[in-house]
Amino acid sequence: MTLEEAKIKHEALVKEIEKYAHEYYVLDNPSVSDAVYDQKMEELQAIENEFPSLVTPTSPTQRIIGQVLTGFNKVTHKEQMLSLADVFNEDELVEWVKKVYEALGTDKVTFVGEMKIDGLAMSLVYQDGVLQYAATRGDGRVGEDVTLNVLTIPDIPTRIDKKGRVEVRGEIYMPKASFNSLNKYRSEAGEPLFANARNAAAGSIRNLDTSVAKSRKLDGWWYYFQNAEEFNIDSHYDSLLELEKMGFKVNKERRLLHNIQEILDYVKEYTAKRSSLPYDIDGIVLKVNDFSLHEALGYTAKTPKWAIAYKFPPEEVQTKLLDIVYTVGRTGKITPNAVLEPVRVAGSLVQRATLHNEDFVIEKGLKIGDTVVLRKAGDIIPEVVTSLPNLRDGSEIPFKMIENCPVCGSKLVKIDAMHFCLNKNCPSRNIESLIHFASKDAMDIEGMGDKVCEEFFALGFIKFIPDIYNLAKYREKIIEIDGWSHKSIDNLLAGIEKSKLNSLEKLLFGLGIKEVGSKMARTLARRFNTLDNLVSATLEDLTRINDVGEVVANSIYSYFRDEHNINLINALKSYNLNMTYLGNNKVDESNYFFNKRVVLTGTLEKYGRKEATELLENLGAHVSSSVSKITDIVIAGEEAGSKLDKANKLGIQVMTEDEFLSHLDNGN
Repeated sequence: MTLEEAKIKHEALVKEIEKYAHEYYVLDNPSVSDAVYDQKMEELQAIENEFPSLVTPTSPTQRIIGQVLTGFNKVTHKEQMLSLADVFNEDELVEWVKKVYEALGTDKVTFVGEMKIDGLAMSLVYQDGVLQYAATRGDGRVGEDVTLNVLTIPDIPTRIDKKGRVEVRGEIYMPKASFNSLNKYRSEAGEPLFANARNAAAGSIRNLDTSVAKSRKLDGWWYYFQNAEEFNIDSHYDSLLELEKMGFKVNKERRLLHNIQEILDYVKEYTAKRSSLPYDIDGIVLKVNDFSLHEALGYTAKTPKWAIAYKFPPEEVQTKLLDIVYTVGRTGKITPNAVLEPVRVAGSLVQRATLHNEDFVIEKGLKIGDTVVLRKAGDIIPEVVTSLPNLRDGSEIPFKMIENCPVCGSKLVKIDAMHFCLNKNCPSRNIESLIHFASKDAMDIEGMGDKVCEEFFALGFIKFIPDIYNLAKYREKIIEIDGWSHKSIDNLLAGIEKSKLNSLEKLLFGLGIKEVGSKMARTLARRFNTLDNLVSATLEDLTRINDVGEVVANSIYSYFRDEHNINLINALKSYNLNMTYLGNNKVDESNYFFNKRVVLTGTLEKYGRKEATELLENLGAHVSSSVSKITDIVIAGEEAGSKLDKANKLGIQVMTEDEFLSHLDNGN
């Protein structure tokens, strides 16, 4: 076969394979068997093997190859990717519709109702029918090129039948089935679970290893033909039909709505249907259909006035409180937990919920056997809202806080609102301490998740933290355990050795000192530089530090006056763990954020919340979780909520992610 003949054959096969993929992934109506599809792929691969010059990034063969990237390039959006303003109840929604009527001078306006997909906003740009790149929203003006990760999603077309430039916007998301499978896998591997499908999808798309995105089985809905008017399309609904013709996956739940009552009925319908959909939605999007009206309605600095997002209220359901059981944390804190009759809420099956402490249970008036109202705080954490006493039948059992540790039997001590087991040899406390010490934010020992810690504790391999660094002597016994291989043991032992090199703040957090979180651990490490310096610090030394109050200072001081804890530190020293701060102690006091009180809100594209917090603290900023009159700066990412509103009311400086990054780059 000549190169010219190969080109013709290659082009025909690509079109054929993409047609079959569209039928399978988008239309759910395949016209050929898997065997035929695989045969065509093999033919294409054979041609590309013989003629490598025919291989392109958008070839079907390249969509399944995992690559490790060095980073993401920046992409400037031709037109800003705006976010949507939110309303949170029907009254606010009706008010928005009336404002549209008032601005246009008529109530004869048609709207399009669509699902508000809980995913990651994305832009696809095509030139003469060929995908050029896929980019995240970023700050709205500049995003990141994540094309190779997006190409792992099989239903996204790499070619379309449309000349010129085409930009399509939508949402990459993780279906509920994919999310549940992923968390099941991570649970079995002893890895931390993802809190929600949106975070899992966003993390997958921004992972530098494209095989991660491929393995997560992501999907996409496409809901905006950005430059549709250039193709003589004059309404949003018609543009969605055109997207479907081009091969894009467009949500079928969309609807034309002609008045306020139809809008309210649509919202009510999908509020009820929400949990039955195979993907997460957190609201309804409404857009004025006629493009000619968009310019008349106009824009704010960040949002179009011709569209709005109605956000669902937290979903509440009723279920039975079957029992109250108790867990023992690493500090000995006893937490009562609700055992619930399994119920689906906000898209997932819930069987447990924390009840925090004795006072919380009493305040809610809970009895075992009660019917209770359950919801997910922020659509993530299950919480018991209240009991329903009117549904009691007399068989309910009054709550009584336990007096002894449920694991070791030691007498509990109540300190403020919490109960504690003070037995330092309590097995449950020790297991939780091991899990915490090995966790990502602490010593970050790869391969040593919750289940591994529990298993090795039960087998007697590790009882206390220093035993982790003597685990190699059990190598031959570990290999006999199902699921362990020579390679996995080597990886675990390598992870343990690597943890010895961590900077002091990781160790401090891993020790589990009461009142010392990861932020305080960094502050202490930076201030004292070595663990020995911290051990010898006086109460006065500790209280001189910003953000260290009397309670925190007393906790730290007491920890290092306990013989048990000093023995632990000495044991770790004998295994040659680093006990020195490896970061930069010297802060340039001229930098923009030095000594400023900063609050982060919303989703940042470039840095996760923890990364951004660490960057700011390394610059001498004080990062807080709440906005108050003493806050200097609020950094607002995507979907910033009440904190942003409060900042605006208080007249506090609000900084976009782009401005934040600019200050980081410039240093002033």
